[in-house]
Amino acid sequence: MTDFPPSRAAALDRLAAFIPSAGVAYARTRNYDRKGHVSALSPYIRHRIISEEEVLRATRAAHSYKASEKFIQEVYWRTYWKGWLELRPAVWDQYKADRTAAWDAVQTQPGLRQRWEDACGGDTGINCFDHWAQELVATGYLHNHARMWFASIWIFTLRLPWALGADFFLRHLLDGDPASNTLSWRWVGGLQTIGKTYLARASNIAQFTDGRFDPPGLALHAAPLSGPPPPAPRPCPTSDPLPDKGRIGLLVTEEDMSPDWLPFTPDAMVFCQTTAHRSHLQVAPQVIDFVSKSNTYPTMPADQIADWMTDNALDHLVTSYIPTGPTRDALADLPLTQIIRPYDAAAWPRATAGFFKFKTAIPTLLSAL
Repeated sequence: MTDFPPSRAAALDRLAAFIPSAGVAYARTRNYDRKGHVSALSPYIRHRIISEEEVLRATRAAHSYKASEKFIQEVYWRTYWKGWLELRPAVWDQYKADRTAAWDAVQTQPGLRQRWEDACGGDTGINCFDHWAQELVATGYLHNHARMWFASIWIFTLRLPWALGADFFLRHLLDGDPASNTLSWRWVGGLQTIGKTYLARASNIAQFTDGRFDPPGLALHAAPLSGPPPPAPRPCPTSDPLPDKGRIGLLVTEEDMSPDWLPFTPDAMVFCQTTAHRSHLQVAPQVIDFVSKSNTYPTMPADQIADWMTDNALDHLVTSYIPTGPTRDALADLPLTQIIRPYDAAAWPRATAGFFKFKTAIPTLLSAL
């Protein structure tokens, strides 16, 4: 985990170091699976150790919109995915059901279990795939292009259940996000944009890995997976009213670890870590450690928070809005007042269709910062 020191100071240092390259240099080299050509800020942004607003403001201060458009769009992809899932939370429930069904199949089909174990262990004989599986387990990170190739090979060449691939990523990625991860895997498999799949090609892998890999035997076709179409979007959630009397406790979660933007002074505060809930299997220790060591607040498990409220004579428990995913699932029984960041409140309602429609609003969203 030395590549990602778990602190806000480290995140700010990394941001400052990357910003000079966030313009045309990023656009030119971002698709190459090399170190140093992407920001590697995603573990920090995913947990809002630093916020999207901070990253975007720093980028705009150093580059014109035209020069930095590709990087700005990458930041907003994460925002878009999160908004898209927030408008359709049933897709997260469907992923969990698909994961359960796939895991049941692994438990009862020895051949499938062996292929799943080989894929997770980087022992398939496909050299690039095995390298990326081992890199992910060792570092908690993969280049975005490698993630797409990996997912495509998992689904179309190895014929493994997509939900178990998404689970493998969510267990090991330091930036594992339920929206970005789930929906990206769905997109590769043809479930997100119906009929549109992503096929990993040996020539493309060779080009963007500088010839390190040129794997034979990859699937030549990527027939879309079958599944229900995405549901229609629901109305975008809004913030709960902030209590105007009584004692208020602040609950910090790993979905927003920089809650200083909230417009009140708490009488007590606590952090509840829910990283272990990202999977039905064991989440990688380095992922749990990254979240734990990035936290600067007193920590308490979910089942003790009600007693903590009583001990501190709290009337209300306020938190930054908890988006759809395992943290919301883990804390569903708590009586929470949830406040949505203005950044999310502006962007999420625009995630009703595809990203290419969403991105037309990016200049407007930027101006609001």
